[in-house]
Formats: sequence, structure tokens, C-alpha cells
Amino acid sequence: MEKFTLWFNTILDALQQPLYWWQLLALTLAALLASVANTKLQQLVAAQSLQQGGFRHLAVRSIQRLLWPLTALLILLPIKAVFEWYQLPMQLLQVAVPVLLALALIRLSIYMLRKAFTVSPLLKSSENLLAGLVWIAVILHLAGWLPLVLDMLDSLALTLGDTRVSVLSVLKLVFMIALAFTIAIWLAELISKRLQQSAYISPSMRVGFAKFSKFLLVTLAFLIALNAVGINLSSLAVFGGALGVGLGFGLQRIASNFISGFILVLDRSIKPGDVITVGDKFGWVEQLNARYVVVRNREGVDTLIPNENLITSEVINWSYADPNVRVIIKVQISYDDDPEHAMALMLDCAYASPRVLKDPLPTVRLMEFADSGIELQLRVWIADLEKGTGAVKSDINLAIWRAFKQHQITIPYPQRDLHIKSGWPPAKIADD
Repeated sequence: MEKFTLWFNTILDALQQPLYWWQLLALTLAALLASVANTKLQQLVAAQSLQQGGFRHLAVRSIQRLLWPLTALLILLPIKAVFEWYQLPMQLLQVAVPVLLALALIRLSIYMLRKAFTVSPLLKSSENLLAGLVWIAVILHLAGWLPLVLDMLDSLALTLGDTRVSVLSVLKLVFMIALAFTIAIWLAELISKRLQQSAYISPSMRVGFAKFSKFLLVTLAFLIALNAVGINLSSLAVFGGALGVGLGFGLQRIASNFISGFILVLDRSIKPGDVITVGDKFGWVEQLNARYVVVRNREGVDTLIPNENLITSEVINWSYADPNVRVIIKVQISYDDDPEHAMALMLDCAYASPRVLKDPLPTVRLMEFADSGIELQLRVWIADLEKGTGAVKSDINLAIWRAFKQHQITIPYPQRDLHIKSGWPPAKIADD
């Protein structure tokens, strides 16, 4: 505490001397020049970001957040060299350099976190924690306490066999794993976005490449983080054995769903956008995730179906080989009407819905002589089953109703004939 007080008093004494006012003037000049240069550079960078996409766009957005602190730092470093050449006091300049570096580091780290993870309250609290830790490290460095704090954390240790575990080593491990995981997930999201923009890769292969790249990058990040803090990777053999036992007893369903997800992607039996029916669940595939598939129905309800169910159970894929699906509209007419005339009217009403395809052509069939009337079927084809069939049937049924009304064709009510085999039962005479 005395060292920090001495350093603070030195700064106050320096501000009272005319020679130190040159440092304030240099800092003010660097800030103004950095602001002007930042405004011009931001305009150029924004114009470049609108013309480019993918990794270049991401790099441009990263540069936009680092322009001001880096520009100020580039202006300040030559000024600091001049002060060193003339042996002028530069305590304020020595403080400004790590502060600008910390500001650039915080902005870059927060941007990478927001690109790697979904924005949530946990992420916002993590950003505040990260910024606080960086500023604490800067303050400790300026006060000269950072080596003492690191030595104290390293002295708090336990010895487990031949391994020495200290608080400092644990913090390093947590920091390296967090950094490696953030970079890995950031790169995986970047690869996924690039794959989604590719027009030469099928949707299922895009998902497969994205899953494989994310799994590979996260695994490499974990191994690199362990190796960076000095943990021997051969010691993970015991952990691998324990993991295998855990998979055999309690995690086999999770592992099965994970592997089934890769099988679905590689055999391309189900792709994003396919219209499927699993049991009594009907909808189109929204996402193929590592553990489950998201299927959305016409009511806007998302059903999460485990990948294993799609492998082991029967699945109807309405758009597996051909997106065209046939829709059947059933109508009955009276036996007193001409069925050929009714069939011609129904065929004219086929294109009452704009979603009906012209190839294959609509057809009308006389299916059976039912109890109440003659059953006719109009068969049309649509190519967008994910929009449902209710609107198509409604438009065509309404057109058929109008056409039948105009040409006096009757849609019969259900008819039943009642035959009485014996007469009425004799009436009972009441006794007087």
C-alpha cells in the first residue's frame, strides 16, 4: 500500500512541475490525432465491410473496435521515444501505454465472446468480469504489485504425489481453457457461416462439416490448453478409461444420439428443410443439432426429436427424392347427376389455388358408388408441403361448391333406408 501511495504522490508532484505539463500536452495531442484518424479510418473500414463478407468482414469489424486505442498507441510511442531521447520525465506516458493496451485487449476479447456465444445475461456478466480482471491486472502492474501477487498465488499449493497444484496453475488452466474454447467456438461459427454461404455443398453436408469442425476444434483446444499449462497428456488415459465406463453405464443414450447425428448427416437421409413425419409428429426440419433434430409444425410448435429415434424408428420423408406431393380432394355427387359433367367441372377448379403445379397435371377419378352418392376424387400436386395442405383444399373445395351450385349438381346428404319387416305391435288394452 505504501508503494502505491508513493506512486500516486509522485504523479501529483509531477503535475505541479512545468516539465510534466509537456506529458499532458503530448497525451492530449495523441488523443486528438487518434480521434481524427479514427473518424477517417472508420469511414474507409465501413465502406470495405459493406463490400465484403465472411472472414474479411469479421476482420474488418474487429479492426473497427481496435482503431482508436491502437491509433492513440501508435501516435504515443514515437512521442515517448522523443521524451526518452531528451531524458524528459514520462511517468504519465508510462501509465498511458498499458492503459491503451488494456482497452484494446478488452474490446477485442468482448467482440470475440459475442461472436462465439449467444448473447445472454451470463455472457454480459462474463464480459464485465473479464474487463474487471484486465483493469485489475493493469493497476497491479502500474503499482508494481503484480509479481508479488503472482508469487503469493503460486505459494498456495498442494502436492498430490509427484504433482504440485497451486492456485496460480489452476487459474492459468482455467484461463487457457476459456481462451482456447472461445477461439475454437469462434472459428467453428465462422466456418459454419462460410459453409452456409456456399452454393456447391448440399445442406446436409454443410451441417456435417460444421459439426465435425466444431468437435475437432473444441477437442484440439482442450488438448492444447492442457499442454500449455504443463499437464502430461498421457495422464488422461485414466480419465479416458473412466469416460468409457461412464458411457457404458449411464451416458450411452447421449453417445448414441451424438453418433446418430453424424450418421444422419453423412447418409443425407434427412436434411434441413425436409418435410417429415415421425410417429404422430409432422413438420419440417429446422435444425440438425448434435443431440436432437428440431421439427416445426404448422402451428409453429418446435418438437425436439432425439437423433436416435430417427435412426431406429420409421420416418416418412415427404421430400426425400422429390418435393412434389399429391393432394386428394374427395367429393360425392347425387346419382341423379351426370358424373362426367361433374368431373369436368372439378378439373376446371383444380387451379383455384396458385400452389397447384401444372406438371404433373391434375386428374379426376370416379372411385366408387357409395351409399349416399358417387364418390369422385380430384388429385393435384404441390411442391411446398411445408406450407400445409389446408389452404389448397379450402380454395379448391370452395371453387367446386360454386361450380356445382351454378350447374345444379347436388352434393347428397347421407342416406339411410329403414325397412320394417313386421307390422305394428298390437296395442295393449288397459284393464278397467
